[in-house]
Amino acid sequence: MGKARTNPDTMIILSTLLILGIGVVMVFSASAVLAFHDFGDSYYYLKRQLFFAALGLVAMYLTMNVDYWLWKRFAKIGLISGFALLVIVLIPGVGVVRGGARSWLGVASFGIQPSEFMKLALIVFLAKVLSEDQKNIVHFIKGLLPALLLVGAAFGLIMLQPDLGTGAVLVGSALLMIYTAGARISHLSYLALLGAAGFVGLIAMAPYRLQRITAFLDPWKDPLGAGYQAIQSLYAIGPGGLIGLGLGMSRQKYNYLPEPQTDFIFSIIAEELGFIGGTVVLLLFLLLIWRGMRTAITAPDTFGSLLALGIVGLIAVQVIINIGVVIGMFPVTGITLPLISAGGSSLTLVLTAIGILLNISRYAR
Repeated sequence: MGKARTNPDTMIILSTLLILGIGVVMVFSASAVLAFHDFGDSYYYLKRQLFFAALGLVAMYLTMNVDYWLWKRFAKIGLISGFALLVIVLIPGVGVVRGGARSWLGVASFGIQPSEFMKLALIVFLAKVLSEDQKNIVHFIKGLLPALLLVGAAFGLIMLQPDLGTGAVLVGSALLMIYTAGARISHLSYLALLGAAGFVGLIAMAPYRLQRITAFLDPWKDPLGAGYQAIQSLYAIGPGGLIGLGLGMSRQKYNYLPEPQTDFIFSIIAEELGFIGGTVVLLLFLLLIWRGMRTAITAPDTFGSLLALGIVGLIAVQVIINIGVVIGMFPVTGITLPLISAGGSSLTLVLTAIGILLNISRYAR
């Protein structure tokens, strides 16, 4: 690159470690009752979270010290592997069904989620092709269409699982990269209309998605069915007030709020730590996103800039969707909160991606 490496962005490291630490504490607080009921071990989810957090931190350290432009060499291999995994997971008897979606590969409670791997693989490949052929992105056929077909193919395979939330995160971060690379707003506007029509079609094909939309508009129409999660989430947030009920004092985690350690962990944070605790978490995410955007802006080349932007986009879009669902702004989608929710492959891959972001920051202008 012609520029010596410097120290990585301290604020990215600090915000990541603080969010991760809060996540470990809150996973234990939110899951202890559920873990004891299901596994006879209150520390079950805590031990898993600590294991994958340690694994992710090792991966973050390694990727932080691997020069980021080397990922260009493996971008095509990574993309092909991602598509292969997305196909394999759909095979009955191979892919594991959890939460109504065939989105896991593995044995028992340990496994990988190919869609998580695909998100990072697609970001790396898009950064490569968009940086190498940036002048053609203004042309619909030569530049924009190939990128969109790639994103559409990945989204389609993820929807076959089905996993609309993960697909939305993938599409959102990819479109952010494509727009930043120079795509015309007029082209993207037409595609937005087409995407809206496709979204309506996806809802029409699966009645449960329509139930989620109607529950989002008025959860009290079906308080014990489609609207149950949204209502219980608000029941958790409301009593939290300014300072919360106190760490470990959540009431909704006693089998009232579904998935308190994953999709709705922010509800438990708001209940136990209050408005102040929730605000601290959001400010830490804003710090991470801001420093990530600064890294993207000051990266020494287009590939690094787009790669950093894609990684920040993955985190930002997922945070927006998760918090939006929890506070009732979006329909329930099944999206976890990065670095905080209990997870295996998702936590490890987010930390891996942040390691790449940190390496890019070492070459920032």
